[in-house]
Amino acid sequence: MKKVIMNVNANVISIVLGLLVLLSIFTWVLALYKLLQSRKVSQNDRAFSKSFWNCTSWEGARSAVVDNKTDLGQIANAGFIVYDEYLSNPHSLRHAGEVNEVLERPLQQKAEEIMRQREKGLNELASIGSLSPFIGLFGTVWGIMDALKAIGDSGQASIDMVAGPIGEALISTAIGIAVALPAVFFYNYFVRQLRLTSTNMDGFINDFLRLAVAQVKKIHH
Repeated sequence: MKKVIMNVNANVISIVLGLLVLLSIFTWVLALYKLLQSRKVSQNDRAFSKSFWNCTSWEGARSAVVDNKTDLGQIANAGFIVYDEYLSNPHSLRHAGEVNEVLERPLQQKAEEIMRQREKGLNELASIGSLSPFIGLFGTVWGIMDALKAIGDSGQASIDMVAGPIGEALISTAIGIAVALPAVFFYNYFVRQLRLTSTNMDGFINDFLRLAVAQVKKIHH
């Protein structure tokens, strides 16, 4: 019976440590993926922005947007679509309101859609960062209970008998913290990157609206 209990206790600790190892692997794989994604998005947006603003005409800028899958390219494409719709029927209820407001809504909606895509994976990092220490602590508490029970069964309570098992049990908490730290770090890093991306999108939207509104006024006058 005692052997069965010891096996169960050992299995629980093994499961806890195995889970922490899996969470650590998942964290680093996800972080690497998002780092590469963030770098690619940033490079593509810079290249598109340079190409777009180097255009010498409105139609030239439209050509630069065709089939462009960058974040800013998708926003610009949404802008050209609503621009064409507005010019084709400016008096429809759908286009009621100031020109800049009518044009801005689809651009903001597209930006929000892109941001939701970029936020994928952040909840997982946040969850790992907050739960891993508690998972490790659970393993530690379980290990200490197992150690104390073994000490009680042996009838001896020397420092050597207490320190060894409890020290081993504390490793679980240390591993839990070690798993949590990178997850928290990467979560905060990607949140900052998303804020920069959002600011960049807002700046592009404002500049695009300025040009689009000027173009509408030029046509109507």
